[in-house]
Amino acid sequence: MGKLKARTSNTVRVIGGSHRGRVLRFPDVPGLRPTPDRVRETLFNWLGQRLGGLVCLDAFAGSGALGFEAASRGAARVVMLEHERQAHESLLVNARALALSGVEVLRREAKSFLASPGEAYDLIFLDPPFADDLLPPILALAATRLAPDGRIYAESPRPLAPVGMTVLRQGRAGLSHFCLLEPA
Repeated sequence: MGKLKARTSNTVRVIGGSHRGRVLRFPDVPGLRPTPDRVRETLFNWLGQRLGGLVCLDAFAGSGALGFEAASRGAARVVMLEHERQAHESLLVNARALALSGVEVLRREAKSFLASPGEAYDLIFLDPPFADDLLPPILALAATRLAPDGRIYAESPRPLAPVGMTVLRQGRAGLSHFCLLEPA
């Protein structure tokens, strides 16, 4: 009789950089939908494999798939926002386990964070829960927090054509439409 296969639900794997192959666990939280490996691979091919020196914001961190991937690939600083308590605690545990310098995990709501004045980011990840339809108003706020030549990565249940933004690259995987944007 063979061994039982290990349960892989509620895990995400870092696919590149210094922590390639590390598996991170996250809680079962409604609406939490990590960006799949294939989509992250496409995104980081678009961005270039190394993110050295970039300051990134993962505005709906959830499992941490995008933020930890950016940190593993050399981003100078990654701010991860998560307002849901269990997901936030899980991000803190995973950040400590990875011991990546420059990762900051905040228990904050993305819309109010982006609406307040503050730091500008080279790269902003926007992957809100699909059911909440938060992306249109969040995109406009995120654009105000971009550094010169900054870009936004966004995931949505439908194709995006945001006003005032140029779609640099786009793709689709399953129910997710994803794109890399910059201000027009």
